[in-house]
Amino acid sequence: MKDNKGITLIALVITIIVLLILAGITINTGMESIKKANLEGLKTNMLLIETKAKEYVENASFKLGVNPNTDTMYEKAKENLVGDDKGAVVNSDDEIVSDLLNMGITQEDINRGKVYKLTTQNLEKMGINNVQSNNDEGWYVIVYNIEDTSAEIYYTNGYQGKYSLTDIEKIEI
Repeated sequence: MKDNKGITLIALVITIIVLLILAGITINTGMESIKKANLEGLKTNMLLIETKAKEYVENASFKLGVNPNTDTMYEKAKENLVGDDKGAVVNSDDEIVSDLLNMGITQEDINRGKVYKLTTQNLEKMGINNVQSNNDEGWYVIVYNIEDTSAEIYYTNGYQGKYSLTDIEKIEI
């Protein structure tokens, strides 16, 4: 029996344990990399949308003129936010209103016509390709504020319970 040479059962078990530990570390590192890539992709998409939205709201604010308190001027300014590439105004009876309210968008903003839902086609016309915005994948939403020339971007699926670009930018992995 002493002349038999080969691997012992103990050596085989130790080798398997070491391989399992290495596989576990590699899988964990890979999963963290995937999470980070998904987060960065979402941030990038939202930043691209924000850039276009700010262009639209700056043009609308310019149209608002020196007397922003009149309804006529406000409606004229809002016309700059309407178009094929700019999304559709979210109405109070829209199916995503409850989601928007849960995300922190106010009913007043919805009622005043400040909230716009973007479709995949809207994103493509903005120059953002291969990004889905629909019921299945989640909606990208813009909340315009003509008065202070700002736009906040939201994603209805969110990331770790955060929905707005401002909040998502603070997440670190």
